[in-house]
Amino acid sequence: MSDDFRRNMALFPIGIVMKLTDLTARQIRYYEQHELIAPARTGGNQRLYSFNDVERLLEIKSLIEKGVNIAGIKQVLSPVSESMEATVITEQTETKRKELSDSQLHRMLKQELLGGAKRPGQVSLIQGQMSRFFKPSSRK
Repeated sequence: MSDDFRRNMALFPIGIVMKLTDLTARQIRYYEQHELIAPARTGGNQRLYSFNDVERLLEIKSLIEKGVNIAGIKQVLSPVSESMEATVITEQTETKRKELSDSQLHRMLKQELLGGAKRPGQVSLIQGQMSRFFKPSSRK
């Protein structure tokens, strides 16, 4: 499975995203309303978020904490509709998502945290924010 395909795969419901980002459902919907994120929708209209969506929400949260307003965030981060990073559900991604168990999803998330840097030597934003969900392995 390619990295781009995996990072844009709709996996997480809003409840999980709330726990991962420490944002409320209202905040997440607000950012969606302002086209800063674009989660996929199931047939029942449930939002499903990808790794890219979670990382983008963490970037937005970081900017908000630094005092940047929504207008400033829109200037810093291009709208998702322009960047073509919107999370979509295709027949292939939906089949793959249904095949994943919770343990496999957990393993994918941990792998993303440990190897998610975009450039060598760079720690991804998602790694810094979400590493608290995993116990460090004891090394001897």
